[in-house]
Amino acid sequence: MEITWYGHSCFRLRSRPVTVVTDPYGKDTGYVLPRVRADVVTISHDGPNHNHYRGISSKPYVVHGPGEYEIKGAFITGTRTFRDNKKGTERGFNTIYLIQMDDLRVCHLGDLAHIPSQAQIETLSDVDILLVPVGGKPTLSASQATEIISLIEPSIVIPMHYKTPLTTVNLDPVNRFIQAMAIKMPEPLETLTVRASKTPSETQVVILQPKQ
Repeated sequence: MEITWYGHSCFRLRSRPVTVVTDPYGKDTGYVLPRVRADVVTISHDGPNHNHYRGISSKPYVVHGPGEYEIKGAFITGTRTFRDNKKGTERGFNTIYLIQMDDLRVCHLGDLAHIPSQAQIETLSDVDILLVPVGGKPTLSASQATEIISLIEPSIVIPMHYKTPLTTVNLDPVNRFIQAMAIKMPEPLETLTVRASKTPSETQVVILQPKQ
């Protein structure tokens, strides 16, 4: 699987049979969404910075909310969570997606803003790659992100939804998350290529450069 980050919460997960794009954004992030094709688009919630599926150049199948889906060899499970710590009463619902393809399990936490319940965590077992918001403000803080990582225990963690020189969204920079993890800042990669047989035995943080 090849993983590319387009900034904010938008990734492309590409394998031989299927390509999935997560949370494509509109014009209000400061990023510019490149022309990208996908078979499937997942939408964590209806915010304009996360639901711009019309920006995808192909005509993808749009997964929008909780449920189980099978599209072109990708198995996707959506779990309802919240965009605040008050059960959605302030900012509404969020969907966590567990995406299985190429014998890998990728979890995209969307705009999650609370520590998931034990029942929700149990739906996220055996996660290989965790895509986690770390920029605070409306979503997880750096310390909350590290707590969730310890609960899920993925092989690879890729932070998202944080401040970069490109974005205009008011978020914390990724270095706060790196400090909370008590690790050295990894060298950023343009893309990450992962094989199911070669995932690390201990959790590894990968920083991706936003592709523009």
